[in-house]
Order: sequence, then C-alpha cells, then structure tokens
Amino acid sequence: MVPVNCGKESTRSQQPASVVYLQHPNRARLQRSNQMRAVVQRVSRAQVAVHGEITGKIGLGLLVLLGVGQSDTEADATYLAEKICGLRIFEDDQTKMNRNLQQAGGSVLAVSQFTLYGDVRRGKRPSFDAAAPPDKARTLYEFFVEQIRRAGLNCETGRFQEMMQVELVNEGPVTILLDSAKEF
Repeated sequence: MVPVNCGKESTRSQQPASVVYLQHPNRARLQRSNQMRAVVQRVSRAQVAVHGEITGKIGLGLLVLLGVGQSDTEADATYLAEKICGLRIFEDDQTKMNRNLQQAGGSVLAVSQFTLYGDVRRGKRPSFDAAAPPDKARTLYEFFVEQIRRAGLNCETGRFQEMMQVELVNEGPVTILLDSAKEF
C-alpha cells in the first residue's frame, strides 16, 4: 500500500487525516487466483475434434471452456454447473435474453482448458502453476459434466489432456466469463 495525500480522512485511525492508503484494486483477486473458471459462449453450433475424429458436437447451446484450479472442489463445479444451466442468455419471442438453456432446447459442449490459468503478470511466457494437477482436474471436469447431465441437459465433451480443435459459431456474439469465486 502507498500513502497518498489527497486531503481526505485517513482509512487508518493512527495516520494523519490527510493520508489515505490506496490498495491495488485487484490485490484480493491476485491473492486468490484459484477458483474454477469458465468461458461460456452461446453458439448456433460447435464441435471438438481430436486427431481428426469429432468427439463432441452440438447445435444450439453453450460451448463451455472449463479451467480447474489447484484449490477447487466439487462445490465449485456444482456452483458453475448450476449457474451455467440457469443463465438466461437465449432470446425469447421479444428478442430479449430471457431464456435459459433448457427453455431454448440447447445442449452443452464442455471442453477442459487449463490455459484459462495462464498467468503472464511476470513476463510473456504463461505460467500454469495455479492450474490443478491433471488427476484432480480430470476428476472435477468429469464431475462438472455429470452435474450438467443430471440437470437433464445433453452434454458433449472433448477429450481430456489431448490436443483438440474446437470449432464454433458464436451466436450474437455472446460470451460470458464465470468463476466460482464470483469475481466476474
């Protein structure tokens, strides 16, 4: 924290009234970088292939790129699955974003993506230290997919820990960033 003289009352009682301590606005976020992350895209169609073989394909629905962090739990996966299933980002008869996935008759294509934890704050080559180890990430990714299916939705998948080619037509475009810590 850096003291800044701006003529306002201090945020610390022991300091003179003319000093206010400013904190970097993202400091709390930077300290807790381990939350499950999702990039959610509304699509008219999407598919994922591995070595030329299509492993998952949907029409209208949501493409979910899911990143699992080191401290994530099943509670984080459940929160994101419920949030994604309930997102009202499909248009109703008045062209307002008012329908959720089930009301729109859509599906989910869930793709594991550890690169959502790429940290380039200290250089230009990303660090993935905050991403969960593969065994834990696979377990929570599969748990997330199961939660989507338990909600009564069709959920197609990529193939975990494989190089994938993801194709999509983003409808809108509509792209939503979610995380289990509710930071965005």
